[in-house]
Amino acid sequence: MAAPIRILLQTTIVPIEDDWHIGRFSMLRDTLAGLRDSNGAPMILVTARDRETASGPDAVLSTIDKSDYDQLWLFAVDTGTGLDTEDCAAISRFRKNRGGLMVTRDHMDLGSSVCSLGGVGAAHYFHSTNQEPDPERHCIDDSETPTILWPNYHSGANGDFQEIEIVGPLHPVFADPEDEGGMLRYLPAHPHEGAVGAPPDDPSARVIAAGKSSVTGRSFNIAVAFEPSEAGGPAIAQSTFHHFADYNWDPAAGAPSFVSEPPGDALPRTPEARRSTQLYARNVALWLAGRSL
Repeated sequence: MAAPIRILLQTTIVPIEDDWHIGRFSMLRDTLAGLRDSNGAPMILVTARDRETASGPDAVLSTIDKSDYDQLWLFAVDTGTGLDTEDCAAISRFRKNRGGLMVTRDHMDLGSSVCSLGGVGAAHYFHSTNQEPDPERHCIDDSETPTILWPNYHSGANGDFQEIEIVGPLHPVFADPEDEGGMLRYLPAHPHEGAVGAPPDDPSARVIAAGKSSVTGRSFNIAVAFEPSEAGGPAIAQSTFHHFADYNWDPAAGAPSFVSEPPGDALPRTPEARRSTQLYARNVALWLAGRSL
């Protein structure tokens, strides 16, 4: 029997009640922790935490390469200073040692501390640093919150869902054996998603899914996959942490007070969209672990 996969769900902020602390990802935590193998044993052991200090190295992140974690799911919810240089170095060594990474952020410069991560950081584009190489993409699709600058793609209201587009050959993380076409179709929507892309100098990386702005119809990348290579273990770069947040899975869970856009409620009312969202989380966890989906 395979040993359980050890996953660290980690934000880049200290515990702040009126912010995107790790408690706002409890549905993801419970989904992963609830997965069972054919013998009924837990497939995944989940640790969920915030940073211990706002500055300096974090006790866990700065030593993660020496830990027994198999995967790090990093929710970059900071405004640019969420990772210390020692944290970034250890996370990069963790992946070099074949650890799996899922790194996600949000609009504009939210989560830009991930830029200093080796490999995966280069897949994340921001407003003030590591800008998307095509200047025609420097645009805003969300007119509801004018203070948020690009990248800012409007895939729908929080609490609703979007239909995704598979890019290139179907990647295992988007496989769905119960669907007629064999692929996942839905993920949570968000009014202002960030931007990701495959670093042109990394042959292990490719875009695997895209969304479409519900305002302009413009296509944008949702996920980039890094296959295991000499550079390190498998990784996923995701356009927004809102694909995993409680508020997007069910707005009744609540959000920080600075979230001003009116939410929808289509996702919790649509069983197929809920199933697709949870299956994606499962697929990512198993693929990062090199397990059969």
